[in-house]
Amino acid sequence: MGFGPGGIDCDDVLKDVFTYLDDESDAQVARRIRQHLDGCGPCLRHFGLEQDIKSLVARCCGGDVAPEGLRTRIRIRLTEVTVDAAHSEYRPD
Repeated sequence: MGFGPGGIDCDDVLKDVFTYLDDESDAQVARRIRQHLDGCGPCLRHFGLEQDIKSLVARCCGGDVAPEGLRTRIRIRLTEVTVDAAHSEYRPD
């Protein structure tokens, strides 16, 4: 694939397709991806496949809820990682 409609590269569209599907792209990027998909058959086919996969996963796993203990451990660990990253020490080689 290569550079295509919407002023965006096909590889960039496919790399960001899940972000677009989850409606997590900023408005400008979403507009460019939509414009690209409207004019690029190969990306549109790939996008359709990714959309089908996401729908299948949602149908099969959408009702699963993580146990509260697991959710708490994940939140604690994310906080620890954030704190560690914020207080890293610089050591020149």
